[in-house]
Amino acid sequence: MANTRLIFGFHAVNARLWQNPKSITELYVLDGKQDARMRDVLDKAGAENVRVILADMDRLNTLSKHARHQGVVGFIDASKNHVDLDDVLENLNEPPFLLILDGITDPHNLGACLRVADAMGVHAVIAPKDKSAGLNATVSKVACGAAEVVPYITVTNLARTMRQLKDENIWIVGTAMDGDADLYHYDVPQAVAWVMGNEGDGMRRLTREHCDALVSIPMFGTVESLNVSVSSGMVLSETRRQRVLQQERSKA
Repeated sequence: MANTRLIFGFHAVNARLWQNPKSITELYVLDGKQDARMRDVLDKAGAENVRVILADMDRLNTLSKHARHQGVVGFIDASKNHVDLDDVLENLNEPPFLLILDGITDPHNLGACLRVADAMGVHAVIAPKDKSAGLNATVSKVACGAAEVVPYITVTNLARTMRQLKDENIWIVGTAMDGDADLYHYDVPQAVAWVMGNEGDGMRRLTREHCDALVSIPMFGTVESLNVSVSSGMVLSETRRQRVLQQERSKA
């Protein structure tokens, strides 16, 4: 099936079982493995009527292409994972908090970005369809379950999507070394979409031109740049910190 995607490892499989079990077409588990984590997987799979197939280690290694599967490998119908940006925005109970990834092609970086996005409560991650890493088994593994819960929305025209976000009164903030302000002296807007470019070239010119503001991350050591997932973690954490403080002040 064209839309079938592989997932493996307990984090990715458990997240899928709890968040979207109907998308799992088959679940392969290591025959004879009976530890607590495996029992939890089997119990939840049984409760959700997910097809479970016992397999030996050789078959699991082949199915997962010799990845570290931990004895659990699943196939999902990726067409049942599609989420529309409008649906996300319409169902929020707080100001939008988004992450835009422009030109992130490494699945390990994407997985790490999704993981930190989930940790900081980001409502959706947006990326262009072209020249971006797609969701695959490596992304799911690195994301430790976040790929199954954080909406990852790919768009045909990123600049157009950014204009649409502006129409929704969402502030577009790009990260750049030559930013007009630094992260620790920037009041993050209530409704915000952070834009991260790739590590080599940064944001594309057109993406940069559609930003409402450019913010730099202060560097106090000898390194000149950070991994995109680390940078994402810093700006998302600062955004969440400011939101928490604002909520506390409003209650005082």
